[in-house]
Amino acid sequence: MLRDKLNLVPELPGCYLMHDKKGTIIYVGKAKKLKRRLSSYFNREHTGKTKKLVSEIVDFEYIVTNSETEALVLELNLIKKYDPKYNILLRDDKTYPYIELTNEKYPRLLVVRNINKKKNKHKRIYGPYPNVYAARKTVNLLNRIYPLRKCVNMPKDVCLYYHIHECLGYCKKSISTETVDKIVNEIIYFLNGNYDKVINKIKEEMETASEALNFEKAKELKELIDYINITLIKQKVDLHDNVDRDIFGYYVNNGYISFQVFFLRGGKLVERDSHIHPIVGEINEELEEFISRFYEKDNLKPKEILVPNILEGSIEILKSVLEINVLVPKKGEKKKLLDMAIQNAKISLEKKFQLIEKDEQRTVLANEELGNILNIENLNRVEIFDNSNIFGNFNVSGMVVFENGKPNKNEYRKFSISEQKNDDFNTMKEVIYRRYFRLLKERKTMPDLIIVDGGKNQITATKEVINDLNINIPICGLVKNNKHRTSDLMDNNYNIVNIDRNSNVFHLLTRMQDEVHKYTINYHRQIRSKGSLESILDSVEGIGNVRKKQLLKKYGSLKKIKELSVEQLNEILPLEVAKNLCSLLKTLN
Repeated sequence: MLRDKLNLVPELPGCYLMHDKKGTIIYVGKAKKLKRRLSSYFNREHTGKTKKLVSEIVDFEYIVTNSETEALVLELNLIKKYDPKYNILLRDDKTYPYIELTNEKYPRLLVVRNINKKKNKHKRIYGPYPNVYAARKTVNLLNRIYPLRKCVNMPKDVCLYYHIHECLGYCKKSISTETVDKIVNEIIYFLNGNYDKVINKIKEEMETASEALNFEKAKELKELIDYINITLIKQKVDLHDNVDRDIFGYYVNNGYISFQVFFLRGGKLVERDSHIHPIVGEINEELEEFISRFYEKDNLKPKEILVPNILEGSIEILKSVLEINVLVPKKGEKKKLLDMAIQNAKISLEKKFQLIEKDEQRTVLANEELGNILNIENLNRVEIFDNSNIFGNFNVSGMVVFENGKPNKNEYRKFSISEQKNDDFNTMKEVIYRRYFRLLKERKTMPDLIIVDGGKNQITATKEVINDLNINIPICGLVKNNKHRTSDLMDNNYNIVNIDRNSNVFHLLTRMQDEVHKYTINYHRQIRSKGSLESILDSVEGIGNVRKKQLLKKYGSLKKIKELSVEQLNEILPLEVAKNLCSLLKTLN
């Protein structure tokens, strides 16, 4: 079927979308010639992630465009819309922190992430700083040296910062425009990569502190100089043209591609960042997609970017999409910088490969092995459930999601249970029904496996609901031993699945069980801590409106009621109800 469909694909530019057996879009790509690219997936041997992708493809569709530029724009929009699992580049929605020197009458220094690009013309933004710690440290350093305004809203009187000489007291004092401008200009000079004035200022202050025998302060100032020399002045690279540039290098090995990004600001190399991902598509297209998506994440575009010669044929496309100048340097200082970025990409991959390989074994490969053990083809998404209550009170459930062996915290869900009873069976039925009826209603993707934190009872409850909803999803239970640790995996037919206790699969299941338990318990604690006295009393069976009013009238507060004995509570409540209330209140300590 696929080969017959391939014969109809034209040799034109466009985008293609790969579907799995559920009809889910698992990969989006673009091509200069669609037929050639699509044929390459099915007419040759593949390794690594590409092999895994091809094994899951059961259908494809394509969209013809007028040009490669249109194809790249369409590809980016389709990736954003469908978030396919094999389009893994920059899926974490990472935005870099920047430093903003505000344009207020009395400016402040802030670390910001979400930059409103439409209003950036009037903002003083510096960075990016891939390490948020470095950004905060730099802001703290400048706030320590320059007496900037620190408060968000002007107070009525001077604060501690004024008394320790880190603010000029803008709220009470009359500060001249010349004084403010001098501070602002020196900070801008520093943030543009010129550190000499600040270093000289710190040295003068350090010498003054030493002469006054204030050696503790002198030591602190010496540490500030060391920080600037070691952390900020990383590499002495200066193109002496005051142009902001980003430089993209890459290196490929062992089925992975390593990207290295150098940030030149004011012509000087100020920061760098690295990303390592498995290769799925062609190398030049991986790099092209990475660069294009890099600036979607609210990252400021420089005036110019430098790219390797593998993208020589894509320069005009990138220029059109990014609306900035794109160059492939052939010689000179720019070529040296590009070579340095490529060398750093290589070092980064070689340095991290063993860790990446180990993580792959613990997550993706362990997940694949779990699928093989349970006879689930292409196991990707697993949803795990747990319940929590105290004597039937504050009854809640939690669900965590693992995709390819890794937690996806954006997909976690909390459930407050309608029936406040100590009834795990019906609690599980309620949660499973609410979860999967909603997925059916909204036509969202179902998981490949459901795991419940428990044995036969929870599996039976889940099976009843899944069967009633006419859904076909495998179900397993994680059974704990008497030490409350993961002991066994029970399958759909209540059989114990033999798994080596020292294997990566067993450790993955343990992480899943620990994660859902921790998530549910944290939610349970939140509910308890938020509960008012009335809601606590409402949650205890046997306390109605009359008894609740009697308790509130006589004692008035939770603190006083918690101090009562069962015998004292028994004056208003029946003995068993008093005991239950007393037990519940003890858990709230």
